[in-house]
Amino acid sequence: MSMSTNVVAFRPADEKWKQMKAVYDACDKAGVSIPEEVDDFFNGEPPDEAGVEVAIAHAMQEWNDDGGEGYEVDISKLPKDIKIIRFYNSW
Repeated sequence: MSMSTNVVAFRPADEKWKQMKAVYDACDKAGVSIPEEVDDFFNGEPPDEAGVEVAIAHAMQEWNDDGGEGYEVDISKLPKDIKIIRFYNSW
């Protein structure tokens, strides 16, 4: 089994996020399909309390040396409204 490290960034939940989440929750509770616009807003995933995920691949590069490996994120390349960067491992 292999492990991968992932890095994602989030723009904080704003009024639009709250509205979209209300629609998502209502549809989920009613057992009906999530509207495409809402599904697209949340990138096809359930809403994350951290906010809206933002692609940051353009600001990342792989890093390694003799003792380890990982990613570097050039924060100067991130949108100014990014407030959370999540690093996680998955198997």
